[in-house]
Amino acid sequence: MKLLILNAQVCDSKSDFNGKICDILIKDGFIEDIQSSSKKAFVSVSKSYQIFDAEKALISNAWVDMRADFCDPGHEERETLITGSKAAIAGGFAHVTLLPSTDPACDKKTGVEYISAQNKNLPVNVYPYGCISQNREGKELAELYDMYQAGALAFTDANRPVHHAGLQLRALLYSKIFGGLILSSPDESTISAGGRMHEGETSTYLGMKGIPSIAEEIRIMRDLELTKYAGSKIHFSHISTKGSVELIRKAKRSGIQVTCDVAVANLCFTDEVLSDYNSNFKVYPPLRGKSDQKALWEGIVDGTIDAICSNHHPQNLENKAVEFEYALPGMNTLETVLAMIVKSKPKNVEWEHIIPALTFKPASILNIQTGFIQIGAKVDLTVFNPNKNWVYNKSRSKSTNSPLFNQTLTGKVFAVYVKDQIHYN
Repeated sequence: MKLLILNAQVCDSKSDFNGKICDILIKDGFIEDIQSSSKKAFVSVSKSYQIFDAEKALISNAWVDMRADFCDPGHEERETLITGSKAAIAGGFAHVTLLPSTDPACDKKTGVEYISAQNKNLPVNVYPYGCISQNREGKELAELYDMYQAGALAFTDANRPVHHAGLQLRALLYSKIFGGLILSSPDESTISAGGRMHEGETSTYLGMKGIPSIAEEIRIMRDLELTKYAGSKIHFSHISTKGSVELIRKAKRSGIQVTCDVAVANLCFTDEVLSDYNSNFKVYPPLRGKSDQKALWEGIVDGTIDAICSNHHPQNLENKAVEFEYALPGMNTLETVLAMIVKSKPKNVEWEHIIPALTFKPASILNIQTGFIQIGAKVDLTVFNPNKNWVYNKSRSKSTNSPLFNQTLTGKVFAVYVKDQIHYN
């Protein structure tokens, strides 16, 4: 494919063109040349190239999502690989890593091979995670090495934490042998069981059983100690509390090989939005308090938090249109990550803090090969305008369990270039 992108403001801290408005010449998946837009250097070749005028929108490396549920196979009524991929493009993502909470669970190489085979026919790159334990039951170790050989990028039991410390330690030690990565979903269910939301003033006001922050933090403490003992590495998924940020910050400074991500919903909303019992705000982990939200943003700025993930979790209407207590957790987020960030980010947080957490940092954790905005580099790109208004009244996902549906949002993804094709929104 021959593509000429005009008037794009480069947003890539690793690029020599960062902050500049440029014209980018792409041929067969590689950047052939980059020039300042003011020079109009590509007039002579423009007739033989497809042209996309970015109109001074931002352009970055294509976005990488570390955590999404496409429900395929087993729950295609909520999402499929095809509809999930279309939602990813609408949200700016070219690379999406999928949870193994399918039916059957992705705990063998056959499940990994299914996702890898389907990836060839999808517009974005999808990658499988494998289970840590057989059938996500937390009893016996799954076939980690076989799944790794088949293409699993890392191992997680999705929203089921590994309660058995001995099993978690064996997973850390075994994965260390072949360079695998264990993802920890930190939750001590003997503390959080029965909780419907974050334990705090709002839960007290609503008369609802809460989930205290210590349920997450005590599990992070345990797994950090196990990681230190094993001499391995670990990644904490969707951290949500101030205490978790502080624990991981301290662990990084002490030399423990630890990384973490935050779900966009926890970054952008607090438990106060639950005052009207909107079940679309019922998520896992629960939305926390303002001090937690502040600490999460601080973690993005100082690098304690490595990645922002969608934590895309589609649900059927019948799973949400019930009393809050009985609604299943999950939010449809893939299409609105940018708008959520634009609406919620503090004034002192710049795009130079946010974009790395959506691009090369998660790619590095998972060893995903992505492009760079440099002459001669292989390329995949996301073009977006954080100031553009649009109405979110149509979902490419199969589910619409988003509290933002039918609202006017600010922050629009214009296009995603991936697999040598450009997809316009």
